[in-house]
Amino acid sequence: MLKVSDYFRKWSIPSRIAGSILYKTRDQYCRTAGAEVEGYNEPSVNSHVNGEYAKINWDVLGFGLIPTDYMYIMNCSKDQHFSQGTLTPFGKIEVNPSSGILNYGQGLFEGLKAHRTANGRILLFRPEENAMRMKVGAKRMCMQAPTVEQFVNAVKQTVHSNKRWVPPPGKGAMYIRPLLMGSGPVLGVAPASEYTFITYASPVGNYHKGVLNLIVEEKFRRAIPGGTGGVKAVTNYAIIYKPIAEAKAKGFTDVLFLNAEKYIEEVSTTNIFLVKTTSARYYEVEQITLTRWYELELMTMWYELEQITSTRWYELEQTTSTRCYELEEITSTRYLLIVKERAIPVGELFDAEEVFCTGTAVGVNSVNSITYQDTRIAYKRGAGTVGQKLYEMLTGIQTGRIEDKMGWTVELD
Repeated sequence: MLKVSDYFRKWSIPSRIAGSILYKTRDQYCRTAGAEVEGYNEPSVNSHVNGEYAKINWDVLGFGLIPTDYMYIMNCSKDQHFSQGTLTPFGKIEVNPSSGILNYGQGLFEGLKAHRTANGRILLFRPEENAMRMKVGAKRMCMQAPTVEQFVNAVKQTVHSNKRWVPPPGKGAMYIRPLLMGSGPVLGVAPASEYTFITYASPVGNYHKGVLNLIVEEKFRRAIPGGTGGVKAVTNYAIIYKPIAEAKAKGFTDVLFLNAEKYIEEVSTTNIFLVKTTSARYYEVEQITLTRWYELELMTMWYELEQITSTRWYELEQTTSTRCYELEEITSTRYLLIVKERAIPVGELFDAEEVFCTGTAVGVNSVNSITYQDTRIAYKRGAGTVGQKLYEMLTGIQTGRIEDKMGWTVELD
């Protein structure tokens, strides 16, 4: 039996934005971010299409900013539509001191990746889902949002203009960061008068280096009912710096948050899954009741399994919260996964045999241990685990090694 606890988680300066934001050219940004950058060479006009790679040590990529060549920018006024965007050299920006983003945190971001395949193609993974999630978040934050088409076009142009920074196959991925912010000036507590949408990118490696050891956080909360935990608001993240810093000072990799009722919530930047097996072929997958239910759009267990396996799924027990999926491995061995939705008490960490995290940045990453109230619980990792099977399937589709039967990937023109 398998229990999975899912707790969800071109080139012109904009004409007018009331002095709220200006753009500067790319300067001394060449920090290593875990990789050796040999220095920035101004790209030739065709450097993003002629197949050359940036001069960086692809073997030591970490997850940090390595500035690329260009960023994409769009603007709009309140109650208006976003104008045609532009590509501009990556660089610093100036923001009005009274802008909505600086004063009241009126901002959203997304994250997605581009992968280079063995035959040289560049694939995006479901960018339209990120666009739709941003639209949902913008509604919650009283912001204007780009259309799905504008969002996807911005991502494509950002990747294409920075093509030489997409890592070689097996060396990492290009992480794309779309950012929507209230850039117009505002003094009273109110939505900004103008909005800016920026998309930039950086080559990245693994988010976590080494094994993943978590500690349960019992004092600080990641999200609350009725808050903004269901959207990717920029204000959701600074609040976790303190518990993460305290956890790392004790030797842990990351933090597992609980809600106020002591049910599992999420890791700081990822979803988490608990697995318990009692049969070689049948697993039960149990989700928690979601407070951050919009995460379902991208990387929750039942959605990904329904789509990745996709051979068949069944409704069980006359309830829409129980599902059965057929999971077909690369080796053609098949496993049935029964998915239920319920709240998962923290005490069930002791019952799990396997735990793994999922997210855009981390992919699928198995957990080595979780410490709860000074008790360390170790979990299975590696070959044969559910997390490893999902990792192989997901990355196989994203990198073109496995046929994409669902139409998830978008090839860069």
